[in-house]
Amino acid sequence: MAKINIQFTLFSAFYSPLISTMSGGFLQAEGLEPEWSVAPAGVSAIDALDNGTAHVVQSALSQGFGPLNKGEAPSVVHFAQINEMDGFFLTAREPDPDFTWDKLEGADAVVFGGGQPLAMFKYACHKAGIDYDKINAINPGGAAAIDTAFRDGQGQYVQQQGPFPQQLEADGVGHVVAQVGLPIGPCGFSSLAAKREWLETDMAKAFMRAYKKTRAYMNETPATEIAKAEASYFPDIDQNVLADCIATYQKLGCWTPHTEITETAFQAILDIFDYNGLINERYAYDQICQLPPSTD
Repeated sequence: MAKINIQFTLFSAFYSPLISTMSGGFLQAEGLEPEWSVAPAGVSAIDALDNGTAHVVQSALSQGFGPLNKGEAPSVVHFAQINEMDGFFLTAREPDPDFTWDKLEGADAVVFGGGQPLAMFKYACHKAGIDYDKINAINPGGAAAIDTAFRDGQGQYVQQQGPFPQQLEADGVGHVVAQVGLPIGPCGFSSLAAKREWLETDMAKAFMRAYKKTRAYMNETPATEIAKAEASYFPDIDQNVLADCIATYQKLGCWTPHTEITETAFQAILDIFDYNGLINERYAYDQICQLPPSTD
């Protein structure tokens, strides 16, 4: 089998459409033997594409805004979508079936301090009709630091991707009260990126055949079955918790069956980053994206 190197920017159940290409055996069925890694803290997965240590990476369309804001062409292209919705949750200390977003104003919340997670959260606050600046934001660092901070007693609320919130619930530490993606709506949240020249190869076509099958699997297969296959990738997460997280994402609708990044999803992410003042202009689709390689 040919070895395919895959790197994640972040590793969570939210990226199950990519994880399940491996755990579900879809890459192997196409003659590809996956090796995977997670980008080191402070290092972009795009670097792994640039230096040739990865063929395909989990990224985000917004990655392309950085070079374009500097007047430079991105060195890679985003060719398929992973999630078409924000996959973060808000978890509270106590159950609150009547939660409304205005309860965040004046409250202590452990949240991401920058990047796309913060931009999305601020936009969700805007869409929910509240003022982000009235939240007492606590920014301890990345995903693990955020989880530790909340478990150690910081914050009345915490912003996390699954399965962290579901594990908090299972451990009796917190209770999920909201999904950040709902007030925002569909958008080009996370994506697969590669070098343009790799997308012309037979390996890329084989990868896309596997990925198309995986996306159907994600929507048609019971969450318990997906979680069982993925369990070894999440050794610190209870399998029932993982299944609950996957079922929640299935219901959210972030794993739409199609693989291409749509113009509508691209324009939505431009709206979000424009609101946050993080882009210099509204860039064209083909400056960042292209359609997936043919699977013929």
